[in-house]
Amino acid sequence: MNYTDYQIQQLKEKGISIDQVNEQIDRFKKGFPNLDLDRPATLNDGINKHNDQEQAEYIYKYEQLGENLEKVNFIPASGAATRMFKFLHEFLHSYNPDEISLNAYINTTKSDQLFTFLVALEKFPFYRDIEQELKAQNPIYEGLKKYQQQLEFIKFLLSENGANYASKPKGLIPFHDYGSYVRTAFEEHLSETAGYASVNDQVKLHFTVSPNHHKDFLDELEAIKDHIERRVQKKLVVDFSFQDTATDTVAVNLNNQPILDDKGGLFFRPAGHGALLKNLNAIDADLIFIKNIDNVTTTAMHQESAYFKKYLAGIAVTYKKQIDSYLNQLLNGTITDILHIVDFLESSIGTALPKDFSKYSFQNQIETLIDCLNRPLRVCGMVKNEGEPGGGPFWVKSSYGINLQIVESAQVNKENEKQKNIAKECTHFNPVDIVCCVRDYKGDKFDLQKYCDPEMGFITLKSRFGFKLKAQELPGLWNGSMAYWNTIFVEVPVSTFNPVKTVNDLLKPAHLR
Repeated sequence: MNYTDYQIQQLKEKGISIDQVNEQIDRFKKGFPNLDLDRPATLNDGINKHNDQEQAEYIYKYEQLGENLEKVNFIPASGAATRMFKFLHEFLHSYNPDEISLNAYINTTKSDQLFTFLVALEKFPFYRDIEQELKAQNPIYEGLKKYQQQLEFIKFLLSENGANYASKPKGLIPFHDYGSYVRTAFEEHLSETAGYASVNDQVKLHFTVSPNHHKDFLDELEAIKDHIERRVQKKLVVDFSFQDTATDTVAVNLNNQPILDDKGGLFFRPAGHGALLKNLNAIDADLIFIKNIDNVTTTAMHQESAYFKKYLAGIAVTYKKQIDSYLNQLLNGTITDILHIVDFLESSIGTALPKDFSKYSFQNQIETLIDCLNRPLRVCGMVKNEGEPGGGPFWVKSSYGINLQIVESAQVNKENEKQKNIAKECTHFNPVDIVCCVRDYKGDKFDLQKYCDPEMGFITLKSRFGFKLKAQELPGLWNGSMAYWNTIFVEVPVSTFNPVKTVNDLLKPAHLR
């Protein structure tokens, strides 16, 4: 493809080469290989489960072994709250009060979400503030009929001249009402993290945010930081980063031709959460916790959240200590029986050895074991599958062998009946509750880019102005971007997973006082 001067300048500004764009277009044409699922990871076959006493022992190990380790909570928070309010946008777009009553509209369109929202309107944490604004701005508001007030409320909630919630970052939407004040998801993470990831009375958090929202987060932090520090008796160290525009990918039409914007430039899209691998790689810590911005609870449940975070971290530091011990023995030549290391790799940390490993010379076996052990380690909480969307834990075949992976539905070959059936048999899903050990046995940081499988990206269908387009995503942050990590899956209770995907999720018990 020939590029215009304008497009070439556009690429320079984004830090993307012409070769990269051509490679992306070629990838649209040939696609990504589907993963070859062997079987779902299940309890006692890839997913560990521990009783209360064992959990307590791991928590004790975390408090002992992890006391002085540098810890950071890494929270992807760049998404806007648009999808939270999608059904309200659709309602405003299609509803005409001159043609049909609100009740008739709900019944005719079977708008259960809208019905729930309106019935429970006063329970939402933003209700009082929006109501006060409406009364202040509209002198006749209190004299309106109830359905008219409800309509005005939704309009103000979403409009650019009103609260404009759908354009705000999800992290700055009021999530929880404590009576005299409300807390955003951002504030809840600051409070919750203090319960499990402090070092010398310091709590470090890193949020990836949109450049457009950076100042909003800084303003919110300034407004609440002192109050939180007094409450948790710890100092907050919070920083932010942006998704690198050089990771954006070009979008194409259904004929794999690049889509242009209204200025004739190439139309790029963010490449999914896999683009955050660069941000994660820049974190300097011994332990990195990963959790999504919308998966947070009220203070009443923070203690339970901290318990299971410490539990996962205890498993991480315990296995990391064992890995380092094995590596030192292998490197020092003080080991003669390698079978227990082979068993440890395959049964404990989900890492496959080459199929012909037994035929290797002893020295080659040692080198292979060192290579397999000396990798980043992740411990991932897994929740029983109750129909929630999200990736799942699987044993995946590769040319190397079979190992544990978190697989998204877009990576499954739906045309293959066997693969489709294996995917359906998945008993657990990934709530994004991850603890990462990112230093080697010498204490040096791993370059996480080296443990990503670039062949595990995927192509999705999107729409723009009513037209379908194809978008390309980098290997997901906890999917292909961690393909070559050592992996431990652990069952955690569903009570630790409380995401807010739609505004009505704020009505669930974990988000109400």
